[in-house]
Amino acid sequence: MSTLSYSAIISERTLHGRQPAADATVVNKFDVQNLKFWYGDRQTLFDINLQIPERSVLALIGPSGCGKSTFLRVLNRMNDLIDGTRHTGQVLLDGQEIYRRGIDLADLRRRIGIVFQKSNPFPKSIFENVVFGPRVAGLRNRAMLAEICERCLKRAALWDEVKDRLSGSALDLSGGQQQRLCIARALATDPEVLLMDEPASALDPASTQHIEDLIFELKRQYTIIIVTHNMQQAARVSDQTAFFFQGSLVEVGPTDLLFTRPVQKKTEDYITGRFG
Repeated sequence: MSTLSYSAIISERTLHGRQPAADATVVNKFDVQNLKFWYGDRQTLFDINLQIPERSVLALIGPSGCGKSTFLRVLNRMNDLIDGTRHTGQVLLDGQEIYRRGIDLADLRRRIGIVFQKSNPFPKSIFENVVFGPRVAGLRNRAMLAEICERCLKRAALWDEVKDRLSGSALDLSGGQQQRLCIARALATDPEVLLMDEPASALDPASTQHIEDLIFELKRQYTIIIVTHNMQQAARVSDQTAFFFQGSLVEVGPTDLLFTRPVQKKTEDYITGRFG
């Protein structure tokens, strides 16, 4: 796909009012400084420096194995669950180091929700899937749980489709509905950030559009970081795009500029399909 074709996507996004708001005051949600990361003896991230503005969408692009998903999991310390991992550098959330000693990991992961590539609803009712997090946190009031369920399903654009069958199994939903249910479940813990690891890669075009429309709506309240191999999707939904290659951050910038006037030749070669 040529940069001219991406220009058409950017222009269409502008017509639909989906350009980032012009705001001279940019507040960064994350500030990543000199990040290096290892799985055992194998280094997978090299000197990553990246600032992520709040209430925006950042797309992470690059070929398989380039470090995108590893970087995503660094942001809510999910890599801690893997033996032998280590890192150097800093990862600041609202100016605070998330790897500092004594941090409350449960609270960190409440603040930073994650949605995986494959939808993973629990074998429970739709209602119990959505309120799982608040229940684990100790909330037992049925009326409050019902309010959380309705609010989160509405935010995930799923309420009208399931409101009459909340007691039914979540496993009976379609693939696209299951993914939106997982987004609703992530929202139920009242996060500030949503990490999305290829959330639409296994979905049909109609369900993919639902997810993309939802991302646009959610960024009004949340900071969203999405890993995607779909270049057109990155061009449609993100405010900024970061291109990773072999564990390094090659280029990052406003999506409309990166896709139409990339600075690095390697970036242009990747987004136009010359490699990857």
